Amino acid sequence: MLEIERIAASYGQVRALHDVSLRVGAGELVCLLGANGAGKSTTLNCISGVVPPTAGRIVFDGEDITGWPIERIVARGIVQVPEGREIFPDMSVADNLLLGTWLIRRDKSARKGFEQVYDYFPRLAERARQLAGTLSGGEQQMLMLGRALMARPRLLLMDEPSLGLSPLLVRQMFGIVARVHAGGIPILLVEQNARAALTAADHGFILENGTIRLGGSAADLIGNPAVRAAYLGA
Repeated sequence: MLEIERIAASYGQVRALHDVSLRVGAGELVCLLGANGAGKSTTLNCISGVVPPTAGRIVFDGEDITGWPIERIVARGIVQVPEGREIFPDMSVADNLLLGTWLIRRDKSARKGFEQVYDYFPRLAERARQLAGTLSGGEQQMLMLGRALMARPRLLLMDEPSLGLSPLLVRQMFGIVARVHAGGIPILLVEQNARAALTAADHGFILENGTIRLGGSAADLIGNPAVRAAYLGA
């Protein structure tokens, strides 16, 4: 579904990625792990067009999308849930969700996405008329994921969905991620909670200083002594 081939990226004179390659197969959940500043978010931003790669190429479903503008990438089916609480606080929950349908708004069935999102997140249904800025942090994270699902993604990029959540909400969020994945949507997940990410994932990659250092099945990575020592606290 997705192939990243030897991409590099920079912020001015600062090199953020060096020769990064990874793959996400159809129907797979792949996690990208690493310390802060390793280049995880930059990798997602290169895929979604926010940061143009300076070398290499990105292939989605057999088509080279390197250098495409963001809106064309979203229209192709790649949708990113960014890190943080990137919502429109002065708009209602329902209107925030509706913005996710912008590129498919002429499709008469676009609004049917509400049913699916409210099934995943009953709390959002209860607060549909509430201003998004008055939601709790966990509810805002739900809203961001719900808005992404409204765009009918063919590939979902998720950046730190558990950031700032309580342990209970982390478990709930990963339960929803598992449901979305089980529904057939491939996911590339960036996550600091390495144990939760590897437990949910099919495959994983370890990013260090802008370079992929290790990759393999999630089970193999969980069993790797170096990964356990560095990321799993064991």
